[in-house]
Amino acid sequence: MTDRTAADLRRQIEQTRHQLGATVEELAAKADVRGRTRARAADLADRAGAMTVQLRSTASQAGYHMHERASRASHAVQDRAAQAGHVVQDRAAHAGHTVERGAPAPVRVPVRFAMRHPRPVVIVGAVGVALVAAELLRRRRAGC
Repeated sequence: MTDRTAADLRRQIEQTRHQLGATVEELAAKADVRGRTRARAADLADRAGAMTVQLRSTASQAGYHMHERASRASHAVQDRAAQAGHVVQDRAAHAGHTVERGAPAPVRVPVRFAMRHPRPVVIVGAVGVALVAAELLRRRRAGC
């Protein structure tokens, strides 16, 4: 029985040493403020990096969705503008034909030209308006 008691004591001593070693390691870890601070800083840096990646991904997806919505809206506006342009062209053509039919014979050729080439007519009209405005201003100043 003495042998068993001695073996039991040795086992208990070994177990106590092991527990004491673990306790000492825990106390040393708690006392290592610099090491804990570095570990905490590394953990926070990892979390910040993960959040940065997540935020960039979210921002990228939001940008993609906004681009898609803007593109769809742009196409819708272009389609509406094209439809409105066609309506205006049809109305202008109809009005032009009405004017052409009702115009005296000597004026029909310039009216046809104006219908086929509207830009020069608009430019000439703008120049005419500018000349009339300049003449009115000259007369006003001369009268003062």
